[in-house]
Amino acid sequence: MGTGVQQADFQTLLVTEGEDRLNVQLNRPAVRNAIDQLMVDELHTVCSYLEASPKILILSGIPADPETGTKGIFASGADIAQLRERRRDDALAGINSGIFDRLAKLPMPVIAALDGFALGGGAELAYAADFRIGTPELRMGNPETGLGIMAAAGATWRLKELVGEPVAKEILLAGKVLKGEEALRVGLVTELVDGTKLLAAASALADRIGAQDALAVRITKSVFHAPREAHPVIDTLAQGMLFESQAKFDRMQAFLDRKKSK
Repeated sequence: MGTGVQQADFQTLLVTEGEDRLNVQLNRPAVRNAIDQLMVDELHTVCSYLEASPKILILSGIPADPETGTKGIFASGADIAQLRERRRDDALAGINSGIFDRLAKLPMPVIAALDGFALGGGAELAYAADFRIGTPELRMGNPETGLGIMAAAGATWRLKELVGEPVAKEILLAGKVLKGEEALRVGLVTELVDGTKLLAAASALADRIGAQDALAVRITKSVFHAPREAHPVIDTLAQGMLFESQAKFDRMQAFLDRKKSK
């Protein structure tokens, strides 16, 4: 995969590669983008590529199309038909939690562009992203306890970190599904846009990330997610690395030159 990703390698994803980003659209419209084993496998393929060739990742679902009346949808959760047949050993294998954790740890930021349903595993996939942008039509939550299971792919701890314990318990224990405005209010998404502008908003955010120094972004993301006890030592060591980078000298000199010319 050193020469890039090829669409022919994927059946459940639509993949488009740019110079500094990879756009990945979940694409199982017949089952409302339910996450099945093949999609998990293909997301692992995406991660393998981005770990070797770090780029911003934009994750999206089926886009809204006002002309045809198609409603947007991110992911309706795990494939219930497959989930119904899974047993203890499948749970212990951490099928979804493994890929979501891998996505969360990618070197460059991950942006989730969310429209329509983002439920169950679809919500947990979004929680693993660094940024979440939504639409007013977004419906986000974890209905797992209503199916006799729990949200076991990151929701029990990521959601509490994102929105706090009271809201997290409403979602996880009482089955609350957040609408777009509610998700914005509690900080689960940082921006709401019209469905037809969702990918443009995600691309604009990727542009802002791409304008930063890539090495500084990668190291900052890694340090941000380091355990509390690792700070401030890890911050100091990481800064020491960046102080020696050529980009630091070039960018600071450009800043001083602009300031001098004003």
